[in-house]
Amino acid sequence: MVFNSLTFLVFFACVLALHSLPLRWKTRKTNLLLASYLFYSAWNPPFVILLWVSTVVDWYAAQGLVRARRQAARHAWMLLSVVANLGMLVYFKYGQFLLESFSAVMASIGVAYHPARYDIVLPVGISFYTFATMSYTLDVYLRRAAPARSFLDYALFVTFFPHLVAGPIMRPTELVPQFAAPRRASAQQLRFGLALMTLGLFNKVVLADSFLSRAAERVYDATAAAGTLDAWMGTLAFSGQIFCDFAGYSTTAIGAALCLGFAMPDNFRFPYAAVGFSDFWRRWHITLSSWLRDYLYIPLGGNRHGPARTYFALMTTMLLGGLWHGANWTFVVWGGLHGVYLSTERLLRARFAHYRPGPVAFVGLGILTYTLVNVTWVFFRAKTFGKAWSVLRGMVGGNTDAVPILPTFNLCMVAGIVAALLLTHWYMRSRTLEAVLARTPPLIIGMLWGLMLFAIVAAQGDGSAFIYFQF
Repeated sequence: MVFNSLTFLVFFACVLALHSLPLRWKTRKTNLLLASYLFYSAWNPPFVILLWVSTVVDWYAAQGLVRARRQAARHAWMLLSVVANLGMLVYFKYGQFLLESFSAVMASIGVAYHPARYDIVLPVGISFYTFATMSYTLDVYLRRAAPARSFLDYALFVTFFPHLVAGPIMRPTELVPQFAAPRRASAQQLRFGLALMTLGLFNKVVLADSFLSRAAERVYDATAAAGTLDAWMGTLAFSGQIFCDFAGYSTTAIGAALCLGFAMPDNFRFPYAAVGFSDFWRRWHITLSSWLRDYLYIPLGGNRHGPARTYFALMTTMLLGGLWHGANWTFVVWGGLHGVYLSTERLLRARFAHYRPGPVAFVGLGILTYTLVNVTWVFFRAKTFGKAWSVLRGMVGGNTDAVPILPTFNLCMVAGIVAALLLTHWYMRSRTLEAVLARTPPLIIGMLWGLMLFAIVAAQGDGSAFIYFQF
């Protein structure tokens, strides 16, 4: 079930109505849990079993960590959780990738190895909920948090449908305490939640699907090489599409949770106005970057053991972060490039510690950051290295025999939408949506809200899945 479907509209209306009834709090939480299982099973009912396995294993692992008296026992319980969660993730998501990589290595040394096809369906959102459940046992193991008192509360944390399949990646300490006392959205929360859902769906259905996806597909799925203009406009279209798609999902999810009376953290803070790559990752997919920082970068040494260890931890974190996004070496290169960018930025900051850019230089650094981020998007979008090199070659004018791919209408549309997106990000760079809305006349808000709703209905989307569902 996807947010941008009539099925979800009916489902959410029923959930909201049930949640508003004067029932016992435990009954309402049980309703949310059952609704979340129904939401997930709409894709493939048997995969609900994976949710149960992950939930039960981590619940008992956390209980075992609390009861354990010896450090060896605590290690064993922690490893049980990590192996169970990562084992499922590796089996379902990376099995075929590992077999193909092994075959390529064998072929490079002259050994012909042809494994059977790994016909396994990838469970939707497995990368997201395994990270969420692992954070529970890791926090208990590291004594950052106490285990949940109620199995119902913990199970609801794992399966809560707004964040289940594509984030934000919630921590138990952020959501489980909210289940302790009865919650119901106030009128203001309900209005703001519905407005966020509308904004998120507008980003997904209208901007990402209706306007930007076709230009990106024409360039990246074409057999012909792209010229300079087409290569850049196709990449800029994808940069807008991936933001509007994923930020659209996160915004819709946060709005849906707020309509039920629950708060979830921001996942995007206008990242295309970032100045530098550390700033970019403080704004892009915030819950993932903070997860990688707390559970990978810092345990690998972080910045506490000298420059060499810091750069090793940084590169390892970004390479694994790239692989988390997809079982393909192009994603590893995408993560590696961001690791190189972050490492280079760290070197330059140390070398020019007292440099403070003026207004023009500040904007120039922002443009440079956005340009280099678009270079990484080439590897994120291209399905093969051959296609990635072809697009990059086109971006620097190397495809001299290329013929035009994008019609003038697509070029103008992409240019207008991306320009508007960048201007919006820069305007909102140091602002919050709540603060801007508070200063905006209600009539203007109502008109914009109505226009977005009209555009969503007029787009008549086919309910296509969000891009990040494949991760």
